[in-house]
Amino acid sequence: MMAAQMKAFFDSTGGLWQAQSLAGKPAGVFFATGTQGGGQETTALTAVTQLTHHGMLFVPVGYTHGAGMFCMDEVKGGSPYGAGTFAGADGSRVPSDAELALAAHQGKYFSGVTKKLKAV
Repeated sequence: MMAAQMKAFFDSTGGLWQAQSLAGKPAGVFFATGTQGGGQETTALTAVTQLTHHGMLFVPVGYTHGAGMFCMDEVKGGSPYGAGTFAGADGSRVPSDAELALAAHQGKYFSGVTKKLKAV
């Protein structure tokens, strides 16, 4: 599930939803969970339902990061839905270099998709 603060934010956008002000706008997600079993993909999926109600275009990172998505030599967050990190149960873990690389890739990828949409 997405963080309560994020859900509260979406709940406050009723006026934008009613006017469909965000319809057709691209959106992506990224996340941090306390543990490996913290539900990174579930968190992303609950966010997609909010984006869908607004008519937004979800831009997942997919497997476009190439080999970085398949490397199994370290524990790392993230998924085809978006960049992620494991914060640790007490929130003290900082993102690894691999997690930061996926986040940077997602930003560049998202920007490229946005430019293509603007050209249409």
